[in-house]
Amino acid sequence: MRPEQAGLVAQTTRALRENESEGSRYAGFHLIIGAVSALMRQNDFAGRISLKAADFRSFPMRLVSLFSAGTASMALLAGSGAAFAGGAIAPVVDVEPVVVEAAPLVAGSWAGAYAGGSVGYSFGGDDQVGFTLLEDGDEEASVLGVGDLEVKGFTAGVHVGYRWQRGNWVFGPELGYEGGSVDDSATLDVDGVTLGAESTVNSILSLVMKTGYTVNPQTLVYGTFGAARGDFDFTLSEGDDSATTGYKASGVAAGMGVERSLGARTSVFAEYQYRDFGKETVEFSDEDTTLRTNATPKHSNVKVGMNFRF
Repeated sequence: MRPEQAGLVAQTTRALRENESEGSRYAGFHLIIGAVSALMRQNDFAGRISLKAADFRSFPMRLVSLFSAGTASMALLAGSGAAFAGGAIAPVVDVEPVVVEAAPLVAGSWAGAYAGGSVGYSFGGDDQVGFTLLEDGDEEASVLGVGDLEVKGFTAGVHVGYRWQRGNWVFGPELGYEGGSVDDSATLDVDGVTLGAESTVNSILSLVMKTGYTVNPQTLVYGTFGAARGDFDFTLSEGDDSATTGYKASGVAAGMGVERSLGARTSVFAEYQYRDFGKETVEFSDEDTTLRTNATPKHSNVKVGMNFRF
């Protein structure tokens, strides 16, 4: 070791000993000094660098300041890296709740042509029977209220129709035909003569306008009003003899009902209808003598059935 280098090492050793009292924070600086000395030996800087004890006293403080600043910077960079890596807590964003509103009911399709069939029961007839006796066209005698005929019985029918729909309103014509076993008979006492009387409803042809409202897509409530034409028989009998007169009468038909859809093309219904045919004159003639009565075949009908849409 050259004399210059030996002096440098001696000065460094004294500086470190003098700074030992400043605390353990300078304990590791002898390693730094050793590294600096090795570098100086390798590069022969001994002749060009003159270190003083005062310089070594302040050098550790400068390194501590630089180390503290570097540590703070690294901590800041580490924190930023953690934030970019997903370590930061995402901001809370208030989201309005999504309100799902129920879709409004859409009326089902009732429009178009349809056909169907039904079974029913007729009842409520009230025909008060009376007679007038005519001789050569002149009224000779009359008797009223000798009995009542209340037609009733089972029916079956078919019908076709067409409907239009505007929103919930449904309307259109319906043509129907109905037949069955609807009749009634009574025994009458006419001035001491016993007669039998029978009234029969053979068939009814009706044309009505149906107007309804869909209370929900599958249910239609409706009313009907229109014309009806009936084919009837009135029979009088005495003992084994009988006479039958057939007649036709026109009147009104009105009612109400409800229909329930079962699918795209089928539905079932229940309906009430009242038929009033007014009074119809019925005559039984034998040469110059005529027996006249007024038939009143009004009645009600209830039925259930099924429709098929085209």
